[in-house]
Amino acid sequence: MTPVERKQGISQSDPLPVAKQCELMEISRSTAYYQPKAVSDEQLNLMRKLDELHLLYPFYGSRRLKTALYDEHELVVNRKRVQRLMVLMGIQAIYPGKHRQTSEPNRSHRIYPYLLKGLDIARSNQAWCTDITYLPMRKGFAYLVAIMDWHSRKVLSWRLSNVMDTDFCIDALKEAINRYGTPEIFNTDQGSQFTSEAFTSVLKSKGIQISMDGKGRWVDNVFIERLWRSVKYEEVYLHAYEDILHAQRNLKRYFEFYNTKRRHQILGCTPDQQYIASLPALGDVG
Repeated sequence: MTPVERKQGISQSDPLPVAKQCELMEISRSTAYYQPKAVSDEQLNLMRKLDELHLLYPFYGSRRLKTALYDEHELVVNRKRVQRLMVLMGIQAIYPGKHRQTSEPNRSHRIYPYLLKGLDIARSNQAWCTDITYLPMRKGFAYLVAIMDWHSRKVLSWRLSNVMDTDFCIDALKEAINRYGTPEIFNTDQGSQFTSEAFTSVLKSKGIQISMDGKGRWVDNVFIERLWRSVKYEEVYLHAYEDILHAQRNLKRYFEFYNTKRRHQILGCTPDQQYIASLPALGDVG
């Protein structure tokens, strides 16, 4: 059993299959088998600073982030290193153009049109969205994916993983569908996890329309980007997670608070309240 498996409580000697253990722990299967590479404290600190600066200045590209690292933290960093870390962390500037997605797009994958422009999203389950964000920990990092109802801002499901693969995204998607039914439209960015046949086939099999952001168009998926800001400032940055299990426990508590206790500033109620109140009456949506 690897250190990662011990930290997560995953054991291959357990009579319960690893896949089932991962399901119960709400982590992807790849996380259980992943052998982490050593990351220096210096690099982890640099990645944490970049993540904080990106949330403060989401329109900064690598040049301006390099300058901000020096201006605000007196860190002298080569621009190419900033670019490499931005790719590793899945962050990009929000202005239009040829920029990195949360993950590298795969040119062999089909890209679908953006369906939400000008559309009045007036009810729950009309449109869902998803995204992946970088998650700092004391001795490493992880990736967090969430499925959100666009209208109510309710977080329907989420998963953590040590690797930015497709499995944990599919696990989150299947859980959301199993618990809440199917949306009419599902919106993602053009990251390879979401454009993959494995992911889109789940949507197609349920008759869900697939929508994808324009390249570099952060604003097309703005609500889940705002979620990441809330999660990090209200939870992640307040705690130095020891490992992915620690992060799992804290985030579970936070998302319960977010959905059931935290009044959304624009909606004036909690996401749960908005979701339930805005569900279409039976037969209203054909």
